[in-house]
Amino acid sequence: MIGMFAALSAAMAVAAGAFGAHGAAGPQEAEWLRTGGLYQLVHAVAALAIMGTARGPAAVLLVGAAIFAMTLYAMALGAPRWLGAVTPIGGVLLIAGWLWAAWLYRPS
Repeated sequence: MIGMFAALSAAMAVAAGAFGAHGAAGPQEAEWLRTGGLYQLVHAVAALAIMGTARGPAAVLLVGAAIFAMTLYAMALGAPRWLGAVTPIGGVLLIAGWLWAAWLYRPS
């Protein structure tokens, strides 16, 4: 399941980036789409890379990236800007996923 969600997340990130480059309403919206797409794509690839040995951290990276990116995408599409207060929750989960992965990959 993690692999499927990671692949779908990567596809969504590419679509968001393309929309940001060609169809965003303005420069702020384009930046939100670009930032969300970048973070979502990087973490989808990271989740695919570590899912064989670190399934928990891979899942946390995907959830964090989804929260982070989706709030930015929503604002780019007209959602209220207070939604930006939710974006850091995704960022905290991304940090937690990386720290968990570091813990699992620490030298014995």
